Amino acid sequence: MLRNLPLYAKILIGMLLGLIFGFLIVIFGIQHFATDYIKPFGTIFLNLLKLIAMPLIFASLVSGISGLSDVSRLSKLGIKTISLYIVTTIIAVSIGLVLVSLIRPGSYVNEAKRVELLEKYSFDLAKRQQAAEGITQQSPLQFLVDIVPENVVSAASSNTSMLQVIFFAILFGVALILVPNSKVTAVKDFISGLNDVILKIVDIVMLFAPFGVFALMVSLLVDFVGTDLGSSAQLFASLGLYALTVVMGLILIIALVYPTFLWIYTKVSFKRFYRAIFPAQLVAFSTSSSAATLPVTMEQVEKELKVPNEISSFVLPVGVTINMDGTSLYQAVATVFIAEVFGIELTLVQLLTILITATLASIGSAGVPGAGIVMLIIVLNSVGLPVEGLALILAIDRPLDMLRTTVNVTGDAMIATVVAKSEGKLIEN
Repeated sequence: MLRNLPLYAKILIGMLLGLIFGFLIVIFGIQHFATDYIKPFGTIFLNLLKLIAMPLIFASLVSGISGLSDVSRLSKLGIKTISLYIVTTIIAVSIGLVLVSLIRPGSYVNEAKRVELLEKYSFDLAKRQQAAEGITQQSPLQFLVDIVPENVVSAASSNTSMLQVIFFAILFGVALILVPNSKVTAVKDFISGLNDVILKIVDIVMLFAPFGVFALMVSLLVDFVGTDLGSSAQLFASLGLYALTVVMGLILIIALVYPTFLWIYTKVSFKRFYRAIFPAQLVAFSTSSSAATLPVTMEQVEKELKVPNEISSFVLPVGVTINMDGTSLYQAVATVFIAEVFGIELTLVQLLTILITATLASIGSAGVPGAGIVMLIIVLNSVGLPVEGLALILAIDRPLDMLRTTVNVTGDAMIATVVAKSEGKLIEN
């Protein structure tokens, strides 16, 4: 019976069982069992997804670009894609700023809990602040320098250097278009074959997805709750309004903004779109990594939404690095929340600065767990807020990271669908 269930149903079952099993482990006090014998399987699943992310990006992007008839079409596709990504990011940040200004969750934070969290997460905060200092001391144009790798092999060895691999893949694909076809037929055939092999690896890896998601959920719950369920409940209660504000913003994006874009630019229904992208959303939720979810996103967009590979292989990998709608909204809410906690009133100019900085910070941000926290420090610095306030939200960052990653992946799929429709390549049935 289970064998006949669709993939998303199996993943959902794995997630629910993981939550139940995780709570049982905490209740019976056997956290070491989860750490020693369950968490490794979640790590293996995550590593498998990361393993195929880079080769998938390179092969699919080169294959898609080389299939275009000329370079002018590529530039048109690129401008259209990046413009849509920037527009949705600005909308996301604006929604976050409006919600947090209306709800004002920072005014409800308990003073004792604030001190407790500052002490508990001071070490973690110091590490993240150190990671951000190198970024803030760089030239404003450093992100352009970082896009061009000095060694493509070195860039391909790290999932945090995705923009560099995308740059080389685009350069490689453009060169294949410019060189006479008779001289590069063998290269195109090799890349196409490599792409097919990697996609088959994706199918194999996804057979393990329900078990991987189960292990990830168990380990996440054990790490988050610890040994004291009562203390965890108090933590959730004290910061619940902040989390609710973020969640409300993410829901508005996923239930209002994206369907509106689909309704205006395509004929794809709300129901069909979300049914198609649901497996990718579940993987994004459990891994907190849009980069690791990319193989699943591409498979669902191409097979279920009928977006051709020449579109998805360009739009989706680019979206992993520059389209962070969920992350940008969260950064806006978190910045204003921290300002409220410290009793700092933000001016209109500072709110506009947050809008611009959060939008720019999403460009090139690594699609891996926790990257949003490092970029948030840059946003805080842009309006002169104390980065120590970041410790207040670290306790509930991971669950929110899971949700905003889900939104990021959904946005990538939506833009791919819209771009495919604008290019006359979307199969609507």
